[in-house]
Amino acid sequence: MQDNITDKAIRIGTRGSKLALWQAEHVAEKLQAAGYKTELVIISTKGDQVLDRSLDKIGSKGVFTEELEVSLREGSIEVAVHSAKDVQSTIPGDLELIAFMEREKVNDVILSFDPDFKLERESNAIIGTSSTRRRALLKKYYPNVTTAESRGNLQTRLRKLEEKQFDALMLAYAGVKRMGYDDLIVHTFPEEEFVPAAGQGSVAIECARSLDSELKSGLKKALNHTETHICLLAERAFLRTMEGGCSIPSFALATLIEDGISITGGIVSLDGKILLQDTLTGPTVTAEELGEQLANDTLSRGGEEILESIRRERTEI
Repeated sequence: MQDNITDKAIRIGTRGSKLALWQAEHVAEKLQAAGYKTELVIISTKGDQVLDRSLDKIGSKGVFTEELEVSLREGSIEVAVHSAKDVQSTIPGDLELIAFMEREKVNDVILSFDPDFKLERESNAIIGTSSTRRRALLKKYYPNVTTAESRGNLQTRLRKLEEKQFDALMLAYAGVKRMGYDDLIVHTFPEEEFVPAAGQGSVAIECARSLDSELKSGLKKALNHTETHICLLAERAFLRTMEGGCSIPSFALATLIEDGISITGGIVSLDGKILLQDTLTGPTVTAEELGEQLANDTLSRGGEEILESIRRERTEI
């Protein structure tokens, strides 16, 4: 056992959904394998409590993370576990992200209880999704599809699907796989067309900046996946520069290539009529700079107008 392993249990803050608990238990297993004792602390967030409104109506910044961050500050937990795509683009100065865990496959998928369900360009199905990005991309590529709000955990959404509130569900492959529902997948979107949200497929670990530096280093060593971390630095730099949360229809996916890193990102208008998307490549040491440059390019090519249009529309609601 390493010298810096503490006898005190590492308290892992997590939301209470089955998927969040899967992620927290995955973190606990990694820490236990490294010699740490662990304890799960379940914390309810605003995003878990307010289910009668879409994310863009309740304000997306920190909607799934704020209460966990309060617990980090109070010292009632050592680390908080988040789906990386739920973490706001700018972290408060007294907190930090110390690890991004190895990424699952990043694609968006369609789930249906009907194994013969097919999504085609002319489909007029009703698809449940709570994602602004997914709604906008569906409008672009499948203009006859109708989308229906589907807030709630995966099990709640599947119950709504079973009740035929919609014909199919659109979700991230990662959560579907982790919950063991991948047998319901009837369609997988290519990531080049339906570029995922920044961070999709990875789990982020947050702590207080004041946490003991030796402990912090040990936790990072046990949990961080270097390749994923580099990619998420680029994606989060893109998101931060776009000033977009999960209620903005922007997207970014970075991948490591033979001689560096490639990042594809952009934004789509809410009606799906305008799609701005581009790809930049460079050395891995420039990951964050590439993300920032791609965002600035997107904003200058019409992205700022799309964001302004979205802000106006939401102010009028």
